[in-house]
Amino acid sequence: MNGTDTTSTRVVVVGNGMVGARFAADLAARDTAGACEITVLGAEEYEPYNRVLLSDVVAGRTDVAALTLPAADDARVSIRLGTEALAIDRAARRVVTADGTYPYDVVVLATGAAARVPDVAGLTDRPGGLPRGAHALRTLDDAREIVAASVNARHAVVVGAGVLGLEVACGLARRGVAVSVVHGGDSLMDRQLATAAGRVVESRLAGLGVRAWTRAVTERVEVDAHGRVRGVVLREADRLVELDADLVVLACGTVPETGLARAAGLTVDRGVVVGDDLASPDDPCVLAVGDCAQPPEGGTGLVAQGWDQSRRLAAALAERAAGVAPSTGAGPDGDGPVRAAGGTDVVRLKASGLDVVAMGVCGTRRPPDPAHRTVTLSDPVAGRHVEVVVADGLLVGATCVGAPDVGADLTAAYTRRVPVPSDPAQLLLRAVAAAPAPASTPTRMPDRTTVCTCNGVTKGEVVACWHDGARSVDDVARATRATTGCGGCREVVCGLVDWLAAADPGAAAAGPPLADDGRVVVGDVGPGPERARTAGERRLTRTTPPG
Repeated sequence: MNGTDTTSTRVVVVGNGMVGARFAADLAARDTAGACEITVLGAEEYEPYNRVLLSDVVAGRTDVAALTLPAADDARVSIRLGTEALAIDRAARRVVTADGTYPYDVVVLATGAAARVPDVAGLTDRPGGLPRGAHALRTLDDAREIVAASVNARHAVVVGAGVLGLEVACGLARRGVAVSVVHGGDSLMDRQLATAAGRVVESRLAGLGVRAWTRAVTERVEVDAHGRVRGVVLREADRLVELDADLVVLACGTVPETGLARAAGLTVDRGVVVGDDLASPDDPCVLAVGDCAQPPEGGTGLVAQGWDQSRRLAAALAERAAGVAPSTGAGPDGDGPVRAAGGTDVVRLKASGLDVVAMGVCGTRRPPDPAHRTVTLSDPVAGRHVEVVVADGLLVGATCVGAPDVGADLTAAYTRRVPVPSDPAQLLLRAVAAAPAPASTPTRMPDRTTVCTCNGVTKGEVVACWHDGARSVDDVARATRATTGCGGCREVVCGLVDWLAAADPGAAAAGPPLADDGRVVVGDVGPGPERARTAGERRLTRTTPPG
């Protein structure tokens, strides 16, 4: 299944999700010498889609069709949908599937992670999988099933109060379902939030109609004679509590998909163990990115980390395939490691009526460090909690609940590693106590200000996009990838596009530039020439599974 050009480096990407698809596009853009032949194997029948926004689908804020992500638009990239990799034959250097084998010079594992299903009576002790009415949320089909179930559901129980659990809980409440959240920790989102911040979130949830049960363990799921969920029994301290439920959503974290790597004899811990160069220590021709990978700094489970890995690995492999010495002295077969970028661990909660952002050093599990200076402003009555952690003159961690303005400022300071004031309390007081500063308007916003953290897109890049012909948020997304991650920056990008249209009405009225054949020309992502897109190409599509 390789082309006739035996001089090409054959790269097989296992996984066509958010990171696998991004890597294929990044590598095609970086490979200006045309030295790579790329095959992407996707187990799902769908085009790549944004899993981060599945909770928005549950909430009814985003349509399923809007989740589709652009695939690599390059003749050298062959995408095989509905093709599951069954094994990696390292000796023969080929990936085995049900419909044949795919030889490789380099194989990149981007298999992601599966939803973790807790070992609970009623869930895992039944033949045929989960009972009717119980769902995980990891795939597009999962989201559709939960939305369909919510139509007639009266009581829902969400097991797990991390980011996904709270987003789902708020989404179901928005649909008019009575929701309870069950969490074993002392407070909600305890991985990202200190106990006091978690209590503020719990209070805000109550105002949205969501009941939170903390320090509670799910004992069993009650199932009726027809195999349908009818309740959840939980243990709180020394008592058992039974909650009515005709819908149960499991948001208990994920488990990296490591089966292929393990069966191939590669070192696996929680994820596929890789070095700074993202290669397995057992085989330099096998690399891993995204949720399935376990790099030296650890996996965050956030798409920003996977996309950063994709960018770095694409640059290194393109140089390697072209026979060019690595520009940074890094990458596979290079002289040094490609190190991860900072600022890829920003967590945002996407829920109507609940603003939460956390980054870096935060949460109840953070180890004590005498070098860290922590300043906290907690105002539970106002539903607000802000905490900053400073070390060596830089912001190394922050938590913001109910303070979106200060959260945006701190995110920018954290991702750009801006030196902080000598008195870190100023980080809290300016945005919380004062009216929005003039610098928060587009006119006074510096061009270097990051507006999309997931993709590292600045205001200046959005403006440049406008001058290159982008006239809508979708145009900006195609050219820069802004808004295609967690979606938290969409309002800001919309504001910038509206501001640009008002400041340059002539260009807005004229529309984007056209090629000779009448196609819209918008700057492409990454290195390489601009490409033209027809209206049909600009519309995101997806492949529907057969039957």
